[in-house]
Amino acid sequence: MYPTLSDLLLDLFGFNFPLPIQTFGFFMAVSFAAAYWFTNQELIRKEKAGKLVVQTKLITINKPIEWTDYLLNIGIYTLIGYKLLEMVVDYDALVENPQHFILSSKGNFFGALIGAIFGYFEKFREAQKLKGKTITQVNQTVHAHEHMGNILGLAAIGGILGAKLFHNLENLDELMANPIESLFSFSGLTFYGGLIVAAVLILRYTNKNGIAWYHMVDAAAVGLMMAYGIGRIGCHLSGDGDWGIVNLAAKPEALAFIPDWFWAFQYPHNVINEGVIIPNCIGNHCYMLPNPVFPTPLYEAIISIIVALVLWLLRKQFKWAGQLFFTYLICNGIERFLIEKIRVNNAYHLLGYSFTQAEMISFSLIIAGIVGLWWVKHQSQSNKAYIL
Repeated sequence: MYPTLSDLLLDLFGFNFPLPIQTFGFFMAVSFAAAYWFTNQELIRKEKAGKLVVQTKLITINKPIEWTDYLLNIGIYTLIGYKLLEMVVDYDALVENPQHFILSSKGNFFGALIGAIFGYFEKFREAQKLKGKTITQVNQTVHAHEHMGNILGLAAIGGILGAKLFHNLENLDELMANPIESLFSFSGLTFYGGLIVAAVLILRYTNKNGIAWYHMVDAAAVGLMMAYGIGRIGCHLSGDGDWGIVNLAAKPEALAFIPDWFWAFQYPHNVINEGVIIPNCIGNHCYMLPNPVFPTPLYEAIISIIVALVLWLLRKQFKWAGQLFFTYLICNGIERFLIEKIRVNNAYHLLGYSFTQAEMISFSLIIAGIVGLWWVKHQSQSNKAYIL
């Protein structure tokens, strides 16, 4: 596996250039970029089709720079300088464990001073340019897709917080054993937790800015599915523990055309150092699973990306607003519910039944998707806003 992007580049191209970028984090960033692009394109298309109303807002221009603006800018640049110069000075420590480096108190006070000075003079120059200008208020046109920067920020914050929250609720023993690691590490993320919390924040924001919820969720549906698939590529390549159950069965003859690792895989050099030591291995990630398992992240990546592309090609064929999103919920729910049957996960036990958190949520998504399709069809008969 490839815990860092440098490991991946070394294997692909044969050169070793130490980069402080974890493979999972890199693909997480790519997944956010994909979600941004697909959602942005759909919002633009919907506005051109007349489904989204262009908003106007009153803004103040030439507003004087206040002392609070100075303090905020100085604070931000002080922190950046404190960390940035130390990254250059102690680059090896950054590459060794970028997550620990960033979250630690380690930094450079000379860099902090430079940052503070830069932060002050940036605001000072801005204040000089505003001298003599009249404060005025003007109406500014705001298109729906211009909110995507804020939406992406809410998705990142809500996604990470929700993913950590649901993971810790599912793994209370880990939280109790090491609360700091459980709360602040970037490993251990539950997709559905991130989806739920991010969705609440985004829909609250878009509703306040005049974007109907049914158009917003439709616009985001394909991007969500594509982002999930790309994120699972990162899970597989890094070996972050989201693999399947032990698979000692012989590969069926019908699948002879696929590589053996596609059927059963031991995730050597996985990022969480799970399993047994690899003989003669040197480095930080020298473990592999003692028995091969189903590489479920790879399966999910392939299925999710295919579903996303199909939904993208068919998106203009849907007749009711919300229909695309609820179809996405059904597809996503079915995919995850089925993959849980061969995936390692903590199980809950209730009234003699065993189920995982993901099974419970994915089953709920399927039901919500079915009910939602019925509901938007019913709404379209009495409300023209739901007709595409």
